[in-house]
Amino acid sequence: MASLVGDHARGTLRARWRELLERTPGRAEFALRLAIICALTAWIGLSYRTLDVALSTYVVFFMNKPDRTSSMLTSVAFTILVGILIGLLILIAGVAVDIPPLRVAIMAAISMALLFLASASKLKPLASTIALILVYALDLLGKIPEGELITRALLYVWLLVAIPAGVSVLVNLLMGPSPTHLAERAIALRLRAARALLVTPDAVSRHSVASLRAQGDADIRKHLHLAALEKTSALADVASLQQATGSTSVLLLLVEQIDRVGNATVAWRQEAATRLADMAAILDRHLYPVDIAPIAPDGVPPSSAAASLTSDFNAVLISFAITPKEPVNETAGEKTGFFVADAFHNPEHIQYATKVTMAAMLCYLFYSLTDWQGIHTCLITCYIVGLDTTGETVEKLLLRLTGALTGASIGIAAIVWLTPAIDNVSGLLALVFAGALAGGWIAAGSPRIAYAGFQLTFAILLCVIQGSSPAFDLSIARDRIIGILLGIGVVYVIFVSVWPVSIARGIDPALSSLFRQLAGIGRLKAVMARLYALPNIRPVAAKIDTDLQIAYYEPSSLQPPADWLKRRQALLKRLPSLEYPLLYNDGDQDLDSAADRFDRMADAIDRGDAESLFAQANVEGHPGWEQNLAH
Repeated sequence: MASLVGDHARGTLRARWRELLERTPGRAEFALRLAIICALTAWIGLSYRTLDVALSTYVVFFMNKPDRTSSMLTSVAFTILVGILIGLLILIAGVAVDIPPLRVAIMAAISMALLFLASASKLKPLASTIALILVYALDLLGKIPEGELITRALLYVWLLVAIPAGVSVLVNLLMGPSPTHLAERAIALRLRAARALLVTPDAVSRHSVASLRAQGDADIRKHLHLAALEKTSALADVASLQQATGSTSVLLLLVEQIDRVGNATVAWRQEAATRLADMAAILDRHLYPVDIAPIAPDGVPPSSAAASLTSDFNAVLISFAITPKEPVNETAGEKTGFFVADAFHNPEHIQYATKVTMAAMLCYLFYSLTDWQGIHTCLITCYIVGLDTTGETVEKLLLRLTGALTGASIGIAAIVWLTPAIDNVSGLLALVFAGALAGGWIAAGSPRIAYAGFQLTFAILLCVIQGSSPAFDLSIARDRIIGILLGIGVVYVIFVSVWPVSIARGIDPALSSLFRQLAGIGRLKAVMARLYALPNIRPVAAKIDTDLQIAYYEPSSLQPPADWLKRRQALLKRLPSLEYPLLYNDGDQDLDSAADRFDRMADAIDRGDAESLFAQANVEGHPGWEQNLAH
């Protein structure tokens, strides 16, 4: 597997390290909350000697989100779902537990069903974890000789989820931030990033704005949707913050383009920066700015591109948090059912469930037949790392490997040097708190590196929690880490050899859709409608760019040629040039011409004639390249 990580993949890993160090609003607060919940969960589990305290503590990471509302909803939903499934297990346990082949068949059937839901339904965020818990529960039942003990064991499995869920709800009620406050904080962060680019247009400020534009505002809108459900903020205030969210995205777009054309005067930049800083300060006080005065275009050439941009900047300021009578840009997606559209006719959903289940059952049979229960973490690993495509799976395997080895090193060091000096449970809880705090800080960062934080914490928990009191059995830590490595190896072999799915196959269709979206924006005649629609392009492009980076993790048999990947990456880097005609053209004829060009570019991709189009994009500074590509 190491041979797959070439120079580009190593560069990608270095980029993930930079993402690890980047600032994320509320990161320390979220990590602290995770650490507190983990320590309390471990304390309750150790006090009452519940089943697998390390796994129960680890489940905390899946239940908790940055805001209190989604954390509590996830915790409650998790507990209810597992409770229902445990009830079903109680009905079948008496029959299956004494017949090992039947028990294995039931484990495989439950795994297949839940993993199908993980691939083909809205249960995707929870289904794999639920499958992990239930299959592991059936594994444990096979080692219990009596019926009454089986029922008790299943109740302990429910407690494995219910304890962290209950603690999560309580802690989030007491100290979890409201979704409204998180939305206000995120808007203020974007305003300050725009201000920094106006005042100090250097590589750092440009990267910050580009990164925020790539993230988009979907998370902020989710926070505001939760705020409306929570009913802790007036609906009118939520609507105003929704408008402010869209306005802030437009301001980031305009500031980036102002920096690009470079015609705005220093005086205008300073005044605009001061205005943005004042607006951010208002949001810090849990208010939102209204009646914002426009900025006089002193010294800006009246017929320049900067004049058009500064005029649009003022228009957005004036209507910053004012909800329009008619929405400027309708972005609501159509409502969908519980299952995805192709759930029952796309074989890849069943193939995904089969691959993960195959890996899990192979691991289970190996440690059962060898009577090596200490490596049961190989079974858990299979459910954690298996993803839809081979590239995503390999990247997650590497993150799990990195996080697990780092966490294991920390955990073993703690066993050798710290645990012998601990003589009560409070010292053990301090270790749990410290490990969860470190892993939580990583998990609260960029989504590309968050998973390493999960694994760091899990490895530490597996090493230091060995019972209801401090213990220092290195063989337990050794076996659990061997289990993780075994699970990684099995999943890797299966995902690259059995029905491998390349992430690259979806890139060109996504690019075609991106151009269609640009064409649709070009046909919007109202200036403000185009302004509020354009920010939606960058997150789509960022997702495509991420897929291109992940494609480098795939084995050579699946990976497209290097030139194929580089040409598409070069095209995405020219995205500001694609936005240019939609920002500066006001005439219907010019806009229609731009829209037609984007449609022709999408047609070229759909026909498979895109290579010459992408090759021109790969020429640095090619004059008028975005127009020439259409021909």
